[in-house]
Amino acid sequence: MNCAKCETRDCARCEEAMLFSEEAALGYQDDVTRSMAAAARQIEATYYGQACRVEELIRFAEQMGYERLGVAFCVGLTEEARCLVELLENHFEVSSACCKVCGLTRSDAGILPPGESGPGGTTCNPVGQALALARDDTQLNIIVGLCMGHDVLFAKHSRAPVTTLVVKDRVLAHNPVGALYCRYVRRRLP
Repeated sequence: MNCAKCETRDCARCEEAMLFSEEAALGYQDDVTRSMAAAARQIEATYYGQACRVEELIRFAEQMGYERLGVAFCVGLTEEARCLVELLENHFEVSSACCKVCGLTRSDAGILPPGESGPGGTTCNPVGQALALARDDTQLNIIVGLCMGHDVLFAKHSRAPVTTLVVKDRVLAHNPVGALYCRYVRRRLP
């Protein structure tokens, strides 16, 4: 597949995509997926261009009937996480887990040999964040600025579905798509 380079955008007639269209349709047969897809369509149709991502998040979670949300955040975005949690608490029960949860060192996590802690001591622990939010039986987890790779690990280990509200980008004020908009930044990319 190379949809990003397609010039026709005639997805219904794409021979390559049609090879697995029946399999894709089967992916919508379970009740949970069907409900999520319906909620996503409803949010897009109702709030397209009118609601910000936080508003859409709240509407989606309400549409899904979620009562308990989880926030997995980077310690560097504590203020943003606190603000989000306070907003969400107007609608839901909210649990939050900081990236340093459990206080593991890099050697505890198997990243460095035993006895070596490396710089900073306590390591980020996306697996621990997923476990903490699972313990609180969250129904939807929200990523707020986890490091590249830590977000992937958190999503892999999360028992609840995951959405990302903030993508960490220390250089571009947490706006990674800025690299695609700015040719000066694009030129520096490897």
